[in-house]
Formats: sequence, C-alpha cells, structure tokens
Amino acid sequence: MNKPLYNYFTDDHHRLEKLLDKATANENELDENYYHQFRTGLLKHIKMEEKILFPAAQKANNDIPIPLAAKLRLDHGALTSLMVVPPIKEVIKVIRYVLAKHDLLEEEPGGMYDICENLTHAETENILVQLAQATEVPVHPHNKADYALGAAKRALERAGFDYDTIATL
Repeated sequence: MNKPLYNYFTDDHHRLEKLLDKATANENELDENYYHQFRTGLLKHIKMEEKILFPAAQKANNDIPIPLAAKLRLDHGALTSLMVVPPIKEVIKVIRYVLAKHDLLEEEPGGMYDICENLTHAETENILVQLAQATEVPVHPHNKADYALGAAKRALERAGFDYDTIATL
C-alpha cells in the first residue's frame, strides 16, 4: 500500500537515529556537529508533526482530537526539554529510550502515522508540500543550570517516564 506520509516520517526517524549514532560513535567524546544536526532535526520533526500532520488529521476527523495525539504531545514536550540540557551520557540514554517508545507509537500498525495517513489521504499532496516548506527551529546554547534538568525531568514524568530510572538501566 502506498503510504507517503508514513514513509516520510519513518524515513526521518531513521535519519535522526543515524545522526544520533554518529554523534555518539566515540563513547568518550560527543561529535557536536552531528549532535547539533540531530537536535535541530528532531525539533523540526516535532514541529512538522505538531503544526502540520496532527492538525490535518484532527481536521479530517471532524475536528475531533486523535486520542493518541495527547500522549505523543507529552512525549514531544519531554524530548524538547531534553534538547535544552547538555547532552551528557545519561541524557543521551534517556533520549534514546524515549524515542524508541515514542517512535513505536507512531510507526506500529494502527499507530499515529497509519491513523493520519488514513484520515488525510485526500490531502496528502498538500501536506507533503507543507512539510517540504517547514523550516528549522532555532536553538540556543545548552542550558547547564540545574533547573533546566529539573524541568526536563518533570516533563518526562508528565509523559510517563522517570529520568533517574532510565538513566540507570
């Protein structure tokens, strides 16, 4: 079956995963260039889902919210908060864990991408044009303050994740 939106977003998941792998290939030193590409890429990916894909699906669903979208938005908030703090080893571990769980909810059969694909099939070309025009999200230097990590931990908790538990896995 032809699934252009599903393929677009899952291909982007794979691209982001490869960037994170390259950024962390040397376990003793993070490649800042690849991590920056991952960071800006992830934020753009989240933006495209939040501003284009999810609203289009809701509109096609008679403006009734897609139940899974609420959980995914919490995950997006948690992941975004992790992009603020310095990418130390435990932060990277938590990012990988959350992405694995999150991406599954989007990619699995009957997941968010299938739901969106089915609801928006009449608007696919328009959505793809909007996605192609999406711009990067500007980023600031990492925030090293303790409160930034605390905020990230609270965002993770709201999404159903425990930073300290995941960091020790």
